[in-house]
Amino acid sequence: MDPFALLRADNAAQAIAVHAADSQLAFVAGGTDLIGLLKDRAASPERLLDINGLPNMAMIEAPPEGGLRIGALARMSDVAADVQVRRQFPVVAEALLFSASGQLRNMASIGGNIMQRTRCAYFRDETAGRCNKRSPSSGCAALHGLNRNHAIFGWSESCVATNPSDLAVAFAAMDAIVIVEGQTGERRIPLADFHRLPGSAPERDNVIDRGDLIKAVEVPANPEARASHYLKVRDRASYEFALVSAAAAVAMDGGRIRSARIAMGGVAHKPWRLAAAESRLRGISLDDTEGLRSAIAASFVDARPLAHNAFKVELAQRVAVRALQTAGARI
Repeated sequence: MDPFALLRADNAAQAIAVHAADSQLAFVAGGTDLIGLLKDRAASPERLLDINGLPNMAMIEAPPEGGLRIGALARMSDVAADVQVRRQFPVVAEALLFSASGQLRNMASIGGNIMQRTRCAYFRDETAGRCNKRSPSSGCAALHGLNRNHAIFGWSESCVATNPSDLAVAFAAMDAIVIVEGQTGERRIPLADFHRLPGSAPERDNVIDRGDLIKAVEVPANPEARASHYLKVRDRASYEFALVSAAAAVAMDGGRIRSARIAMGGVAHKPWRLAAAESRLRGISLDDTEGLRSAIAASFVDARPLAHNAFKVELAQRVAVRALQTAGARI
């Protein structure tokens, strides 16, 4: 780990101005992701700006009109344990509990979680070489290397890594909005637009720029939220990124689906929404497993598996069906 100086911000305006002016400065809150990047020398800022003292950014609020507003500095453990989150949006609470160990959840912030770098083992190993995220224009070793854990959607020749955030998948399914304050004022960024596909610039994981500070995430009220579930399949039982995950939510009309929401993790550079499947699921019974499979398959016609991860195409569809049926059982 390279040495760095630690500074503290007293207010949001100061933090934004300092961050905008200093390209060698990074925000730090819980630090659970950033410290790992520093140790791997995948990030080397000369200065860290501690933003934990910024006021009113750790609140968890349930407005009278419904939905949630979660401050960017709220700790993952606090959000997962919040009664309103667990009651109104179980998919969010479950995604948080799947995300990390209890010790990490006690430290990690909501804003930091959705800002996690999309990465793979080649990104973390500074001796492996050829990682466009770590060293732009160096190539992607995973493209024709060991790519069992990598993307089946949205990848480019420049990068085939997957986004590690479980929480972002749940937020994507719920149409969450990221509230960002920058030098020109406040912006509301749909979670679906927050993370980027790799294209030819995979070193940019999201649309955040210098001088941008995430202040909160808003989760709007929706009729599917209470009957929701997060399912994660991984190689070991704890502290592991998803091979495949699904955030599913459903509203029913009698015994048939009126509307559904499904987002996948572990399959792309960003949370991957199954829009085609959502449309085709309307009117299908949750007991009709084959009908559910057929509807969900509509979102996999464009899947592009790599040499070692073709199994993800089948696994992801099975996970989506199971998540949907588990969510529906909560009605």
